[in-house]
Amino acid sequence: MRVSLPVYPHNKTLGEVTTLRFLRRATDVPVPEVIAFDDSGNNEIGFEWILMECMPGISAYKIWRTLSAFQKAALVQPHPQKEQPGEMVSARGPFRSSYDWLCSYLEVVIKDQITAKEEAEEAEDEEDEEDAAFALGLAHRLVALLPKIFPSLQNPPERSVLLHEDLSLNNILVDGQGNITAIINWECVSAMPLWMATKVPKFLNGSIREQEPKREEYADESAGESDESQDGEDDQLNNEGKNELYWIHLMEYEKTQLRRLYHVCMGQLRPGWDAEVEDSALKEDFAGAVFGCGQGFHVKRIAQWIDAIGKV
Repeated sequence: MRVSLPVYPHNKTLGEVTTLRFLRRATDVPVPEVIAFDDSGNNEIGFEWILMECMPGISAYKIWRTLSAFQKAALVQPHPQKEQPGEMVSARGPFRSSYDWLCSYLEVVIKDQITAKEEAEEAEDEEDEEDAAFALGLAHRLVALLPKIFPSLQNPPERSVLLHEDLSLNNILVDGQGNITAIINWECVSAMPLWMATKVPKFLNGSIREQEPKREEYADESAGESDESQDGEDDQLNNEGKNELYWIHLMEYEKTQLRRLYHVCMGQLRPGWDAEVEDSALKEDFAGAVFGCGQGFHVKRIAQWIDAIGKV
């Protein structure tokens, strides 16, 4: 049973239910069946909730160290699906293209920054006024840059894909042989343009390590030492007598190899994948600048990025 805090009321719960039901109807992705839900919070417990089927298996994180290289490789191999979502949808959508979607987002950013600037002027807060004016200028520069990166006309409408941005080992359930039994935690999953889905899944993210760590070169585990997952898992794992650094480096090495396998598999499944990944890099940077500008994050770095792109 998932009980939700009142974040994005109604829509978050309803979105997760809709996503799970779509996946069960249109794909072979193993997800729990929704038995019942309440997206109002007007109930005995006072919160929105979803009652779901209990799926078999344990998190892949908990048995990762016991899986063979073959079993780990099997987890990264993608499988084609016949159906996919249609146009991109948000609170202001649907949109025919990435251009329309990001343009709409920038319109909201501009309006918000104008309001923030006016409020700062009334309050005679020079610092806030300068910050709002700076962010407003960035938003206008991004509007001017938008058509240089995304086509303004899209016919037929641009297709989208479901993007599970929190696909960590904790959200992949497997049986004792490493076979996937369920993918969980579809909260806040969105239908996104394909270029946003060219990144590797979250459980493959990490530092590059080309050389396999040699077990004998690492210190033994000290008394009372415990291991904490890089994915935020608190459960203590069996370190087999070696300190945590060995397991961190081993995971980095394995992920480096598995990322290569993932790209090879995607290239076989979707010819031209490498070109799509390369083409997506600039688009991802642009979207990051748009979202960062709207939230007031890293505005100076965004300005430097816009300056650099303008020189290309």
